[in-house]
This record gives sequence, structure tokens and C-alpha cells, in this order.
Amino acid sequence: MKVSVGLIEGRSAVEIDLSGNFTDTSGRPYSPGRHLFTSEVTLIPSDPSSCAFALDDVAIGIGFHWERRERQVFRGAFRLARRAGGLTVINEVPLEEYVTSVISSEMSASCPLELLKAHAVISRSWLWFPKANPSRPRTKAGTRPGRRPDSHEILRWYGREAHPDFDVCADDHCQRYQGITKAFAPAATAAVQATAGQFLRYNGAICDARFSKSCGGMTERYATAWEDEDVPYLESVYDGPAQSRSMSSEAWIRSSPSAYCNTDDSALLARVLPGFDQETRDFYRWRVTYSPEELAALIESRLGVDLGPIRDLQALARGPSGRIYKLKVAGERDHVIIGKELEIRRALSRTHLYSSAFVVDNEPGRIILSGAGWGHGVGLCQIGAAVMANKGITYTEILAHYYRGTTVSL
Repeated sequence: MKVSVGLIEGRSAVEIDLSGNFTDTSGRPYSPGRHLFTSEVTLIPSDPSSCAFALDDVAIGIGFHWERRERQVFRGAFRLARRAGGLTVINEVPLEEYVTSVISSEMSASCPLELLKAHAVISRSWLWFPKANPSRPRTKAGTRPGRRPDSHEILRWYGREAHPDFDVCADDHCQRYQGITKAFAPAATAAVQATAGQFLRYNGAICDARFSKSCGGMTERYATAWEDEDVPYLESVYDGPAQSRSMSSEAWIRSSPSAYCNTDDSALLARVLPGFDQETRDFYRWRVTYSPEELAALIESRLGVDLGPIRDLQALARGPSGRIYKLKVAGERDHVIIGKELEIRRALSRTHLYSSAFVVDNEPGRIILSGAGWGHGVGLCQIGAAVMANKGITYTEILAHYYRGTTVSL
């Protein structure tokens, strides 16, 4: 099976460096070197195993605190599609090569082998889920407007969009895919070969295998981040050998309880995190401080509502990990209720808060958010899984821990 991946959209022209010989669909040859394209074209490599193409200025982490632009290298076919907004660059690669790139881009190709195996299974499953369930629409961005015309509620969620020109995008909004740029270790290829064709299944059906960077000690349930739907294998689990926690959400977030993802092992983190992710070390517990005026200006710029200086933030609903999915923000002039978790993170940061699992302290002239975890927290916790793999826990055991009641099979 081939996977089509959207790399860049909205360009008036695209420069590409070819390594090896390519031909277009009419048979016209393209030799190695730099080429400029301004119209639709499809280039096929003469040797898929050795030919590659490179793109400059590829945006990664779009909208998040690690956003940047990089030069990236890809194998497979190169296709340009013209749309109203400009040219879209699409890479077409075999499924298992796509998975090899994803597990080397989401984490590092130098990760423990059992983590790479676990990630290969869930990345393959996440991609295949909508194909295996055509009658069930994939999660899309959605809104639930307030019940009254004057309602102050903004409730939005962001899911895997249906791309008209390709299967998945290459960034964090789908799965990170950076071609062969980061796939430098034999372990990544070995992990994909060892799990080739394997999927995560629940009652025999392929799973919608979600994952995030750090759950903060407790994974979250599906409905906190997306539709109001119970997904049995995407329920909350404690990220450790124990079965549950006994403290309240606020006490949990204010403390630093033992968990797999509660690690400061610098050597391990250097092995498992890509270079730009290593810049984020306060992923387990973190703190952000705003003045009331700063927070008001931020919310107005993000949501288009003028509340005046912010007086209070009140969690109206939390998931089992402590992540807020309904938040009341009260200002001197007005208030707004925000949900779900990613919309809260987006509203309270110039990029995105690490997570919506936070507690609030009001002090004279400042509002302090103390939080836990990095990402939506649903499904596999990447850093927790890395710690498990480093302890010698197998990939099937890792997957059984995060996705309760599932199995791994062809």
C-alpha cells in the first residue's frame, strides 16, 4: 500500500533538490540537481531505494512552541497539485517506509527497540483506522455552540482532518513525518520489520491509537479532547505499576507523584527525544505566569472576545488526568466558557499550553498556572513508554498497559 503525505501547501513555486534520476508521467527525465516547479507535476524515482529529494524551509510543529523550519529529505514519488491557495507538495511512499519515518520523527531513531516497536504498531493503526472503518467518520474539528443566542460558551475540538489531496499531513496535527531526515538508526528499520503488518485491535477491530508526549502521570479519556464518546481502549490509566491514584486532581497536579513519565534521566531523554523536543524539559510539571492584562490581551487575540483584565479562571469540568475540558474565564467586563482541552491550551498561550491539566493561583498583579503533562494525554504516553522500554518491558506489554483490553495481531 502507498501512503500519500502532504508536506507543504500554498506555495507559488517549489524548489527541489533531486538526488538520483527521476521521470515525470510523460517519460521526461529529470537529472540530479536543483529544479524549480511552478505547475502540477509528478516525478517518479528510477530507483526508490536510492533516489531522494530535498525541500528547504519545511515548517514543523506549526502553531506549537517548538515551531521551526528545516531542510528535509524524502524518498518516493514527488507530486505537485495546484489548488486555489497555491501548490501542494505530496510525497507518496510505501506504508512501512512511512511508518519507519514516523517513529523516527515522533521520537528518536535511537530509542529503545521495544518503544520503536510499540510506536510502529500504533502509528500504523492510527493511519489505517479510517480505512478499516469507512462507515465511521474520522474525528474532525467540531464545535458545539451554546444553547442560547447570547451564550458565552465556546466549545471546539480539533481532530484528524480529511485531506482532499492526500491521506495525512506531515506535522503534529496528524503524525510527524520527516522523510529520511531523522531515520538514521538501524533500530527504526528493525522495529518496523519486526512488527510488519501488525495492528492494535480491540474486539478484533483496528484501533484509533492516539498518543501524546507526556500524560503527566495519568492518561486521559477520549471524550475530554474530542467528541462526547466513550472509546473503551482510550480510557484513563495510571502511568505506573499501580492501579489508581487516591488524591484529588488539584493535589495530583501540585505534587510530583511517581510515574513512568516522571523522569529526569538526561541520558535516556537524549536517546528518545528529537533534538527540538529536548529543549522542553519541564514536561512533567510546569508553570506559567501572566498579569491580568496580559492574559486578557492574549484571550482577545486568540478568541476575539474582550473580557477586560482577567479576574479568575475556574475549572468547570476535568477529566480523570486533571485535564480541564470546560473552563470559565472571568474578566472585569465579561466572561467566557472555553472547551475542549486543545481550545483551552490555545486560548491561554501564544502557541499552546503544554496541557490543560493545570491549577490556578491568583496573586496580586499575576495569575499563575501550575500544570502537568505535555499534550492531550490520551492513549500512549511517549515518554512513559520510553521509560518502560528502558526497563525491559516488551512492546506488547507497553501497548496492553496504555490501551486496556487490546491485542496486537496482523
